[in-house]
Amino acid sequence: MKVLLINGSPHASGNTATVLDEMKRVFEEEGVEVVLLQVGNQALRGCVGCRSCLKTGKCAFDDLVNETVPLLAECDGVVVGSPVYYAAPNGTLVSFLDRLFYSSGTTDKRMKVGASVVVARRGGLSSAMDQLNKYFSISGMPIASSQYWNDVHGMRPGEVAEDGEGMQTVRTLARNMVFLMKSIALGKEAYGLPEKETRVWTNFVR
Repeated sequence: MKVLLINGSPHASGNTATVLDEMKRVFEEEGVEVVLLQVGNQALRGCVGCRSCLKTGKCAFDDLVNETVPLLAECDGVVVGSPVYYAAPNGTLVSFLDRLFYSSGTTDKRMKVGASVVVARRGGLSSAMDQLNKYFSISGMPIASSQYWNDVHGMRPGEVAEDGEGMQTVRTLARNMVFLMKSIALGKEAYGLPEKETRVWTNFVR
């Protein structure tokens, strides 16, 4: 089993990193390999809708996005962590995910387990988590849940460690992800992936 952890914070050692490290510890205790990717401090531009990836199979901007596609292909689960700015994830992370999920259309993401975790001083967490989960739900990826919404509170570096409920929530999330990934692996071995129909595209313009 392998999990890709994506840190969308510009602070490599901030509260988002602390939360992801807590999940990493649980994954490793469960025998799951972890790959950590620091995204939020990178100079990454957003998608420009050039659609060249539909022809070449990769993004026209050859940066961390294209480097991440092989990691996405080989992992069994993905966790995206982000601080919350203005009730939304970090803009750099959103630009990265837009391009990653769109340009990797030929990478089969079905039944890879996805989860998002969000960190804020106080509010805006639910809307940020909802936005991140949409990358999974459009890709045939089951979304892991926990005992509560996957949010942790803290402002100063390391302060999230004082949110006992939040940290327990992400530990539970990590354990639930491991269970789902192992269960899906057994299901794929026994039954294979669900039948995939030829994609139908409907444009609402005559």
